Amino acid sequence: MSFDDLLLELQGQKTYVKDPNHIALDELFNESFMSKHTNFTSFAAFLQKGNFQVNVQEDVANIPDELFDRHVARETKFPEWKTMLEQANKEYGSK
Repeated sequence: MSFDDLLLELQGQKTYVKDPNHIALDELFNESFMSKHTNFTSFAAFLQKGNFQVNVQEDVANIPDELFDRHVARETKFPEWKTMLEQANKEYGSK
């Protein structure tokens, strides 16, 4: 951390710069998307129903594909995770 960054942080002026290539899961799988395609209003509730422990986005990638695909097929209108993710990206991109 540079001295200038430290100074700004100490002064409470440092701002978080959002990575344009990273979309938070709760933004991608927002309430509108989840209500439209699942019986849940949040992605967190969807994950909780499947007993998945997810704290960061990388945790989703660590869920075994077969297990997650079964959960998606059972709890959503999608046949598997890849299709659900593609649709979420498509709908998010159209905003």
